[in-house]
Amino acid sequence: MRSVKNNRNMSRRQIFRKALLALTVIACLPVFAVTPAWADQLDDLRRSGAVGEAFDGFVRARDGSAQGFVATLNEQRRAIYVKRAKTENVTVEQVGRVYAVEIFKKAPAGTWFLNENGQWTQK
Repeated sequence: MRSVKNNRNMSRRQIFRKALLALTVIACLPVFAVTPAWADQLDDLRRSGAVGEAFDGFVRARDGSAQGFVATLNEQRRAIYVKRAKTENVTVEQVGRVYAVEIFKKAPAGTWFLNENGQWTQK
């Protein structure tokens, strides 16, 4: 009985941690729009199909011309994810995945998304 209770408590702690992480991430999403120019450029590149969003919270270049933009944006995102991961005592990968869900929700129609299987789908 005691081990069942401990497992239940662990599950509650894990759920609480994930919920807290999700709320924190949502509160931090405006950080992605550091400047309107960056947000506009990202939306333009998404619309053109030159960049897409991935399951891990990072952008991917679908066209070679977007490599520089993608590298810079991913550096910024990684810095945010690392900081959040340290704060929440979770992995950077976990943070990225939570952000990816929110990015998907907020991304404009037509945005390409890379799933874990390596397949691109369009929103």
